[in-house]
Parts: sequence; C-alpha cells; structure tokens
Amino acid sequence: MPTHSELADREISTRLQNALHAEYDDVRSRFERYCAPLEIEDYGLQAVPETSPAKWHLAHTTWFFETFLLKPFLPNYTPFHPRFEYLFNSYYNGVGDPFPRPQRGLLSRPTVKEVYAYRHAVDTAMHELLSRDLPDRATVAARTELGLQHEMQHQELFFTDLKYNLARNPLFPTYTEAPAVEDASPAAELAWHSFSGGIRQIGTTPQDGFCFDNETPRHRVFLEPFQLASRPVTNADVLAFMRDGGYHQSSLWLADGWAHIQTTGTTQPLYWVRQDDAWFEFTLHGLQPLDPDGIACHLSGYEADAIARWFGARLPTEFEWEYAAQEEADAARDTAHFVERGRYHPGRADIHTLFGSIWQWTSSAYGPYPGYQPAPRAIGEYNGKFMCNQLVLRGGSCVTDRRQVRSSYRNFFYPPDRWQFSGLRLARNGG
Repeated sequence: MPTHSELADREISTRLQNALHAEYDDVRSRFERYCAPLEIEDYGLQAVPETSPAKWHLAHTTWFFETFLLKPFLPNYTPFHPRFEYLFNSYYNGVGDPFPRPQRGLLSRPTVKEVYAYRHAVDTAMHELLSRDLPDRATVAARTELGLQHEMQHQELFFTDLKYNLARNPLFPTYTEAPAVEDASPAAELAWHSFSGGIRQIGTTPQDGFCFDNETPRHRVFLEPFQLASRPVTNADVLAFMRDGGYHQSSLWLADGWAHIQTTGTTQPLYWVRQDDAWFEFTLHGLQPLDPDGIACHLSGYEADAIARWFGARLPTEFEWEYAAQEEADAARDTAHFVERGRYHPGRADIHTLFGSIWQWTSSAYGPYPGYQPAPRAIGEYNGKFMCNQLVLRGGSCVTDRRQVRSSYRNFFYPPDRWQFSGLRLARNGG
C-alpha cells in the first residue's frame, strides 16, 4: 500500500495537473472568443509583412504545442497535417525553414474551418498528454506553461495586427463597438516622483514564478538618482509638440530617427486622421474623436525620444523603470486597461500606475543580462536571437493579458515600429 507521504505527493500532483488543464483551456478558449467578432474575410488580412493574419496566429500557437510537446512527448502522436510544421513555423530555424513571413496573407488554405479543427485536435491530444504519468512530467508542465505564455503574447499581437490591417480600409471598420465611457476624468497634472540611486536588483529567477529567459538572471545594477513622470504623455502633449513644429526640428531627433521621418514623411502619430479641421483616431472601436486627455499611443521609439527631448526630459532606462515598478503596489493596477477589460484602447491619463494601458519605450538597447543563457536547441530561439538593434519597452498595454505583467517583463521592438500600443513616460536626472 502507498505510504501517507506517497498519497500526499499524489494528491498534490493531481491538483497541479488539474490546474494546468484548467489554465490550458482558459488561455486557448480566450483566443477563440477574441476572434468571435471577426467576419470570415477578416481572418486572412496582412497589410504589411510585420503583421500576421488572425488565422495564422490561431494556427501558429497551435503549432507550438504540436511541435514542442505532442511530437516529442506523446507516444504514437500523428501530426494533424504533414505540411503544417512548415506553414506555421514563425522563426524557429532549428525546426526547419519557415514559410516566408510576407506571404502569410496568401494562405487561403487551410481554411478558417480547418484551422479551428487543427486547434481542437491538438487540444484533445494535449489533454491526453497532460493526463499521462510520464517520466518527463516536469518538462512537459514547464513547456506547456511556456506555450500558454507564448499564446497570450500572440493574442496581444492579434489585436495589434488586426488594428493595423483594419486601418488600411478607408471604411475604418469596427472590431467591436466602443464600451460606455467609465468616467470623464481629465488627465492628471504631470508631476515627478523621485527615486534614490544606488545598487539595485534587476531581473528575476524561475523560482519566483514563471518568467521568460530574457528576464534572467537576477543581477545588480547601479542607478544614479532619477525622477519619473507620474503619468504617460497624452494626446494633448503630442498635439503641442506638433504645433511647435516638433516633426520639423532636426535638433529634437536622433540621426536615424530624423532620416526615417524624412524618408517616410511622418508628421503625426499612426492612426491619427484629420477631418473637417478636427483630429480623429482610428481604434478597434472604429474612428473616434481624438481625446486630448487620452494616453498617446502608437508612437515609435524615435517619436518617443524626440517628444521627451522637446519636454526637456528623456526616456527612462529599463532599469530605472523596473526599479520604480518594484516599488509600486499591485493594487495600483486595478484602474489600468488590460485585455480582460475589453476596452482595447489605453484610456485617459488619469492613471498613475506604471503597468497596463500603454507599453512605454525606454532608452535601453535590448540585450542579454550578465550570465544570460538561452535554452538549448530550437526552444532557445524564443528570445536570445533577437538581442540586436532593438529597444526595450516596459509595462504592458490595454491588449496585454494581466497575468503576464510584472516588473521584470521585457518587450522589445525596433525604433521605427509603432503599430504596437506604445507610448512614453518621461524621465529626468536627479532625485
């Protein structure tokens, strides 16, 4: 007969297994709920190579579970389709040559119906895998959690990509109707919070809960005293920058940024539309009047840096941001916009929290922490291979799953990118 200790261990294992099943079902079903408002024609849109069709996101996240869990760990598993490994690989060269990213929108087949059948078949197989008493159970559980976190990231990309794709349509189509305004609080007056310098701990470890490898290892940095703005930059702030000729003053711009806006003819934020002498903003709720007190979003790293210089300030480093975020109470996030709130727009700048509503550009180059080691083989291609020529963003946005937001979470994009829900919070020297 099993001992009392063995029975207790088995009970704990069963609870953990049930929790993983529940988390798996929750994350996977959310994606399908997010897709529910789409028309069938919306699933295949790809306006530029940087965006991906909704159908591709649904299939790629399923591919992850099939490739990294079912094929290596479920005995006698038969792939749903022999060519899906090629079609829905994103950038994992260790798996094989991916289908060209700019051509994802050309994949009229498989159909949307077939992609959903793929998802459901893999879900069934994953439940079988998670129910088995395998010798690699710990690896399976850890990799399943990574797959779920990966899917949440693609759910966020679904919204950012869909918004860009819909915005190319002169009809300015609506993903969902705008919810009722919660309040009409004006933007808070910009104030400054002071932080002392010194040696600070940055990053995290897997022992503290799930994290991506680029958040590790925990290490020390030295910070000079600094100040951080109490709220993000608003649309009214950006309008003032524009009216002062900010897009035409080379002294405000990094050389690469100035060259970029000269080449592209950029004179205003992405999704801003001028009609009948008034400013509007395209949102996932359709074309809306521009709210001066709204948080400015869809700014590139170049724009964020120039606006900060115009203010006589700068962008924070990612370490300054993280240290400030470590000091903030979790309850401060209750008023921020996350994807669960269903607003899909940053909202007003009366929110003081560092988390949610808008990704915030930092001045820090995206690179490895001291002692960083990517995971071996193809799974290690998740983050490390992109540590070049990008800037770090922090905080999460209105389309980020709140479960992913933590002080150590690092996002990264190229400085010209602005289809992400990205904005800025000002910083300056001195305590």
